[in-house]
Amino acid sequence: MRRGWFLPIAAALGFSFLYAPIVSLVIFSFNESSLVTVWSGFSTKWYGELFRDPQLLGAAWLSLQIAALSASIALVLGTLAAIALVRFRRFRGRTLFAGMVSAPLVMPDVITGLSLLLLFVAMEGFLGWPQGRGMLTIVIAHATFCTAYVCVVVQSRLSDFDRSLEEAAMDLGASPVRTFFDITLPIIAPALVSGWLLGFTLSLDDLVIASFVSGPGSSTLPMVIFSKVRLGVSPDVNALASIIIGIVALGVLAATIIQLRTKPKNRQV
Repeated sequence: MRRGWFLPIAAALGFSFLYAPIVSLVIFSFNESSLVTVWSGFSTKWYGELFRDPQLLGAAWLSLQIAALSASIALVLGTLAAIALVRFRRFRGRTLFAGMVSAPLVMPDVITGLSLLLLFVAMEGFLGWPQGRGMLTIVIAHATFCTAYVCVVVQSRLSDFDRSLEEAAMDLGASPVRTFFDITLPIIAPALVSGWLLGFTLSLDDLVIASFVSGPGSSTLPMVIFSKVRLGVSPDVNALASIIIGIVALGVLAATIIQLRTKPKNRQV
């Protein structure tokens, strides 16, 4: 009996520890007071203030652009790296290549940001590119470490891939390129989507690396929020965070509904 009560209590405490701060943030986004920790009444005025704040809106739009571009570049590079590591198990320099791909996973963000900053400064001095630091350098930096995460996700899927499906397609006359796009790509598509979403989230959440490689006029949303936190959080930041939480919740709900609807079809087939 005690064992039956322990698991629900432990789960409730764990979920409360994880989600209570998020719930309190959403609640205080409707606080009328300018003090984020003092409740003085229900109001939606901070959502209006948010849409009249060009700094926050500009930083949010810039972060979304950077995250989408970085995740897309990382998806291509990470998928190619995963294919090379799984399909070509023996080639010269494989150990070095595998270590270089996985290095960003264990490298501290401070070291990564500093090394990329020195790289961009050296490239600008020798090649004249990139000129200054801004959105381009942030995209390159984010794509660099996101590639490692995409590679791990896709590599785990390719390691369990049934090669007989590709062999059957090529026996029927399909070229290797068509086999990849018609057979391999649809099967590993869930891993590709997961890798892209993981890269998008990591890029959107990054603060340390972006602080090293950004320049004037290219402050991302985490950088702007961090600067506001140092001077005191304003309630419009809570409103922005609540909107992001709502979008993520709707995305998770939609994905769950789609998954539940496709399960009966798969069982019938």
